[in-house]
Amino acid sequence: MVLGPDYAPCAVRVGLNLLFLVPGETGGTEVVARELIPRLVAAAPDLSFTAFVNRETARAGEGPWGDVIPAVTVPVRSSDRLQWIFGEQLLLPRLAERHGMALVHSLANTAPARGRFRRVVTVHDLIHRVRPEAHFGARALGMRGLVSLAVRRSDRVIAVSESTRADLVRYLRLAPERIDVVAEGPGAAPAAGPVGEGDLRSTLALRDRRVLLSVSAKRPHKNLGRLLRALAALPSAERPVLVLPGYPTEHQAELEDLARGLGIDGDVRFLGWVSPETLEGLYALAAAFVYPSLYEGFGLPVLEAMARGVPIACSSTGAVAEVAGDAALRFDPQSEREIAAAVSRILSDARLAEDLIGRGRARASQYTWERTAQGTVASYRRALSGRPSPPA
Repeated sequence: MVLGPDYAPCAVRVGLNLLFLVPGETGGTEVVARELIPRLVAAAPDLSFTAFVNRETARAGEGPWGDVIPAVTVPVRSSDRLQWIFGEQLLLPRLAERHGMALVHSLANTAPARGRFRRVVTVHDLIHRVRPEAHFGARALGMRGLVSLAVRRSDRVIAVSESTRADLVRYLRLAPERIDVVAEGPGAAPAAGPVGEGDLRSTLALRDRRVLLSVSAKRPHKNLGRLLRALAALPSAERPVLVLPGYPTEHQAELEDLARGLGIDGDVRFLGWVSPETLEGLYALAAAFVYPSLYEGFGLPVLEAMARGVPIACSSTGAVAEVAGDAALRFDPQSEREIAAAVSRILSDARLAEDLIGRGRARASQYTWERTAQGTVASYRRALSGRPSPPA
């Protein structure tokens, strides 16, 4: 165990379950953990936080776990799904009890079902119920039971949006009074020293063409197939280069085949994970950001792009529309025609683009990690003052 400077051994002890986190592979939930932990410490000086991490995270270091708060390593590799479940359900409760945790907060949808401590779980989405095609293999088989178990056995459930709250009530029959809606912050803080435009244009063979950016995992529910068809519908002389950073999945091969079949493979750049500096450079380079997802629990990429002054076109449904408000040009994500029209309009109407940039910056400023921390701590206090945890 590594002790950070803010360790307070006499305070009420709160454990943060980070067993889900494999650095560089976890996406938005890693951003949440990195941004939220320092704010939790600042928001609740009467609480003493300890992070419970897996071997991958402990080995990687370079995070607020261990630097800002103590870190306890649970001896499992969470890149192995079965080890993750074993660690979360059996090893974590023992370690949390041994270290005197009064409450354990699980930050990413699943949580231990037992333990002599209060339990809070953050549910980012119910995609395994609403869009089961988003998960592959064993993950798809396990999420239904694990998430349901987590919300049933927790004292409080944090939903990251009103849309996710409604899904919890609808699909899991969770009592509304057990749910606290706590919005996330505006994504990751800007990286220092973004890669320059010239370097990016050279590396990605962009020449002087405009760039359309969409940051997302290559999963079916991200609706990138319709985005590719919408891109193909634009006149070739006006067509931007679509840049798609985000971790690859087995679905990416289908998208690459689709791009070739549409004759736009030269207009698309499929990127995997990129460095923070490269991503910042892409935001600075982009003429517009498009987010056609069919389902999200929140929509961090939309806020990240807004905060960086990129005009947005996005889905008109669910949590994406809830987060974007009137600061984006919205479209029906099922309609390739509407997606194409929205992209074309932003790229051709400079006045509209400037208006969306201003609205986007104002919208993003309403979301702060400090507010997320305050809402999260309020949920802790409700859990600590309420009835005991459901029986193990």
